[in-house]
Amino acid sequence: MNILLVDGYNIIGAWPELRALKDHDLSAARDRLIERMAEYQAYTGYRVIIVFDAHFVPGTEKKFKNYKVEIIFTRENESADERIEKLAIDLNNIKTQIHVATSDFTEQWVIFGQGALRKSARELLDEMNHVNGEIEKNVKKTIEKKPASKIPLSSEVAEIFEKWRRGKL
Repeated sequence: MNILLVDGYNIIGAWPELRALKDHDLSAARDRLIERMAEYQAYTGYRVIIVFDAHFVPGTEKKFKNYKVEIIFTRENESADERIEKLAIDLNNIKTQIHVATSDFTEQWVIFGQGALRKSARELLDEMNHVNGEIEKNVKKTIEKKPASKIPLSSEVAEIFEKWRRGKL
């Protein structure tokens, strides 16, 4: 199993789209990152865990799932880096490969020392762009495979036939 641990605010600060969004609405930037990581998770099958620092959202530690992505807000005096390091140790086993997405150079070396693989924010963005391209190709293939009528029909006639087929006429 592959697990991707994402330093949420580090990625938001590094991706141009999210950085611009953060300047207006931090919550919207977090939501957009979660949506993008959900697409990544669905395409790759990785277990994705996004960790956000508590200093931006003070209060008690929170964990929840959105789509199939796990989101963690750390405790008040705990950084995302500390939680990611702990998760990398706890989740690491012979059947699991941990990947950590952060551009924090120190964090990358600490994680690398624990046997996890690192992805910079730029590498993750490039991978996300590739995933989006593949998803678009798959959607186009699905649309092209849609069975067409053997005789050309206007959309109005096709709609009438579809209603008739479903017994709504």
